[in-house]
Amino acid sequence: MRKLILIIVLGLAIGALFGQLMMSVPGYWLVRVGDTSFQTSFWFGLVLLLAAFLVLHFALRLLMRLSRPVSRFKVWNSRSRNRTAMKRTVRGLVALAEGRWKKAEKSLVKAADDSSTPLVNYLSAALAAHYQGRFDQADTLLKRAHLSTEGADTAVGMMQAQLMLDRQQYEEALAILTRLDRQLPNHPQVLKQLKQAYLSVSDWDGLRRLMPRLGAQQLISREERDQLERRAYRELIVREAREGSDIETVRSLWADMPDHLRGDVELIVLYAEALVRGGQEPIAERLLRHSLKESWDSRLVLRYGLLDVDASRQLVTAEKWLQERPNDPDLLLTLGRLALRNAYWGKAQEYFEASQRQRPSGVVCAELARLFANLGEHQKSQLYYRQSVELLDKSLPSLPQPSEDKDVLGEGKEAKKAS
Repeated sequence: MRKLILIIVLGLAIGALFGQLMMSVPGYWLVRVGDTSFQTSFWFGLVLLLAAFLVLHFALRLLMRLSRPVSRFKVWNSRSRNRTAMKRTVRGLVALAEGRWKKAEKSLVKAADDSSTPLVNYLSAALAAHYQGRFDQADTLLKRAHLSTEGADTAVGMMQAQLMLDRQQYEEALAILTRLDRQLPNHPQVLKQLKQAYLSVSDWDGLRRLMPRLGAQQLISREERDQLERRAYRELIVREAREGSDIETVRSLWADMPDHLRGDVELIVLYAEALVRGGQEPIAERLLRHSLKESWDSRLVLRYGLLDVDASRQLVTAEKWLQERPNDPDLLLTLGRLALRNAYWGKAQEYFEASQRQRPSGVVCAELARLFANLGEHQKSQLYYRQSVELLDKSLPSLPQPSEDKDVLGEGKEAKKAS
């Protein structure tokens, strides 16, 4: 209401100003053509001139439209087809979301040529064809998508890589993703797909190098990153140790490993094994000794007892540990083995027996049996061998076993079948 009043007031003011102007600025128009003349006031003539201009302007526009009916029809037809294509595209995308692959592909392909976004149509249609198992058609649609839009290499490449991962064509997918990664470093979707591809082809070196980039982009949780890094380094160390590669390669892997993984017991043991195989037992001894100082673990203690570096110094070191852990059965077993390396037969027997008292073990019984056999005490040796077998038998799974009667019955049945 206020706006209406303001407009009325403004109109009256402009009218009053215009009337005052007409009175204060008199004048007239005189137009003479031959013997004919036409005369009017200046302001009325000005209004006629403005009206004539407007009439001429709209007349010329109308003539221009009438002179190009074909082009106007083409524009109208193009707009109409684009609206129809948009409706079909929407129906196709809805069908794709609902899992109606055949209908989705048909609607999307039919609308692609008239769509303002043909890339979306072809990529979505390729996905629908892929879900139907029509892989050749999906590849054809991807090619059409690439040709439909300039600069579509990245989108088409990522879709192609994803479809190949779904088809378990991991090597082909990795080749595409590697190319995309060079073109678009740190692209989030490419990095995610690279992780999947590296895992699928067991490319552990590629995976471990990818982890920091995934972490920097916050594309992976801390728990998953730790798990994958641990697995990657474990597999790489095992492989290098098994293949007998240059020990420097393994040491380089260990140096590149994140600090929190260098405290992982399993990785420490694997690295120690690789060092031993590579003839680096002194380094393995230092590794195990320092690791045990940081974190005590029975696996590290047992592996320490199997090293053959400086047996006398190792025994002194282990006996110092015994002062802090006098009843540790694994440490006592390790001390027994180190005593054997120093040819301290009596001390070895004492340590083995002390370990057996703390925790009966088939391994300790076997060590005692072997020791007594070499000492010539065969009765004790046989006793410990039996104990070793009994303890190992208890660790076996519970399975049906034959009895004497069943054996006789079974042999009888087999004899009847043979006859």
